Amino acid sequence: MGNAAKDKDSQIDYLKNRLNMFMEVIDSMDPESTDLEDVDRLIQMLDDLEGKFDRFKKDWDQEEE
Repeated sequence: MGNAAKDKDSQIDYLKNRLNMFMEVIDSMDPESTDLEDVDRLIQMLDDLEGKFDRFKKDWDQEEE
């Protein structure tokens, strides 16, 4: 998905964009036709976002040292 976010501002922008994408996916879903596979995909998106946040947070913590 493009170049790696190296500085804190671009990392935060990356997280915001991914969260916005997640919200757009949820908004576009029809509750009547959503199945377990759709929910699993949402959970995977959140897990990926959490993993990215954890990775960025380690970078931020190292910068503070």
